[in-house]
Amino acid sequence: MKAQVVRSHQREFDVKILKTGEIVQAKALGNLLKKGETVVVGDVVTLKDVGGQLEIHGVDARENEIFRIIVREQRKKVTAANCNALVIISSVSKPAFKRGIIDRFLVRAYQWGVQPVVVFNKMDEYDGGVMDIKFEASRFKFLDIDCFEISAKDENYKPKYLKKGRKDLETLLSGNTALFLGQSGVGKSKTISALAGVELKTKTVGKGGKGAHSTTWSEIIDIGPFSLIDSPGIRSFSLEDIDPDELLSCFPDLVDIAVTCKFKNCKHGEKSKGCAFKMLDPDELDSKIVLSRLESYLKIYEEISEKAHWEKNLS
Repeated sequence: MKAQVVRSHQREFDVKILKTGEIVQAKALGNLLKKGETVVVGDVVTLKDVGGQLEIHGVDARENEIFRIIVREQRKKVTAANCNALVIISSVSKPAFKRGIIDRFLVRAYQWGVQPVVVFNKMDEYDGGVMDIKFEASRFKFLDIDCFEISAKDENYKPKYLKKGRKDLETLLSGNTALFLGQSGVGKSKTISALAGVELKTKTVGKGGKGAHSTTWSEIIDIGPFSLIDSPGIRSFSLEDIDPDELLSCFPDLVDIAVTCKFKNCKHGEKSKGCAFKMLDPDELDSKIVLSRLESYLKIYEEISEKAHWEKNLS
């Protein structure tokens, strides 16, 4: 019978039987876990009853994988599969809104081939002085990314600045499986709780207003019309496993301009001669958006290039 993995425990898994919706436990055979391979949340698997014990005897081909490369081991570590949407949660109060972190998540979304959406949370605390939400929303519209305005703790909150709110988010997720990501403290677990109608366990806010990690495993929360993959909160989001030469492909909105630079090896920095980005008008909205994205690209490129150079010299 077919089932979907909804929670992982190393070699033991909670799986949902597709025909009945029943949640049962199953073990994975050793040959599925060899050579660093594993069964992850979201996998559709084949179960067999062997002496009263359900065993996972096969894993269906994945539509996509949420992964990172373990550079020193030269292997891909997959943490989830078959995701329809990557939902990025951002806070507009505490912790402060960080555009760079969202752009980092977008790099992964493009790398994994998963459609991203952005959620502005804690909008009941937004006073307009911390960040320009209209401009930030325009950046996502430019990228054909939907964004939503919500307050996870106030179910009656209605959008004031954007067109879409909580109900629209529920509609977009209907029938899909989504992975929720966000910096610690942005209200990721509370947002999932609000959408699920089930209170998730959370920990108190840490020092300096930074949220403590509230979950320690990945799991699928079934909310009837759609499912959510919950994963541990993060304080940082390293992209050091990405090849610097491949980073631009994760900024598809910059590629068409970058290829028109005078020199093929253009680094698109301030001192780059013949760089096409220097021809953009910084006062024009679309150009302003592109330049803000270029700023994120250059910061990430510098970071991962330095790391790659350091590791090359070390080896």
